[in-house]
Amino acid sequence: MKTNKCFLIFLVMAVVLAAPCRGETPAAGEPPATNKPAIVIKLPKPREDGKTSVESALRHRRATREFRNTPLTLAEVSQLLWAAQGITSPDGKRTAPSAGALYPLEVFVVAGSVESLPAGVYRYRPQGHDLSRVTDGDKRVKLASLAQEQTWLKGAPAIIVIAGVYERTAVKYKERAERYVHIEAGHASQNVQLQAVALELGAVIVGAFDDDQVKRVLGLAADEQPLCLLPVGRPRTLRSWF
Repeated sequence: MKTNKCFLIFLVMAVVLAAPCRGETPAAGEPPATNKPAIVIKLPKPREDGKTSVESALRHRRATREFRNTPLTLAEVSQLLWAAQGITSPDGKRTAPSAGALYPLEVFVVAGSVESLPAGVYRYRPQGHDLSRVTDGDKRVKLASLAQEQTWLKGAPAIIVIAGVYERTAVKYKERAERYVHIEAGHASQNVQLQAVALELGAVIVGAFDDDQVKRVLGLAADEQPLCLLPVGRPRTLRSWF
């Protein structure tokens, strides 16, 4: 009897040790775990002043839908992402205001033609000012198809995507959370467009797309909802102020 009991204990331990490790449940706002190794890319430090005034950027901001076939630099992508959600103070305040400082926005860059950045989808992480790869491969053509066949999107070297996690704001603001998250997405997208002007780039906000399919293609977490796409690049037609 004692021998049988020892054998059963040994058998149970063997099964437990042989079972595949599933890892911890992802935290809210984090993408589902994958078998691919995590790839983190440190971004160049953003500059905090420049030659273009706020007034000039406001005056010259225009929707841009035609882009030159030239890549963006990693420094330009860094600056655009910092403009969207970069940290600007020791206590974690960011470039765009947030109701209750709850920061429900998640920002991604869909890279297609960016120097020193392989094609893929990357999550911007403000705390370290870096990128974490979500998935690899050029997704621009697919996004253009999902955006009601707006084929011009695939000509942008990169597409910045702003998503929202409503639950973060709902903790404090309950039923008004959705409204506040949408307001914040507007703040962040305008920041990106004004920063694009300062970098002599063009951008435009796109809101017409298949939410569920875009979420799937980008590999967003269950609680992350895509709110807008911001294709950005060098305007095909140079404006007089550039």
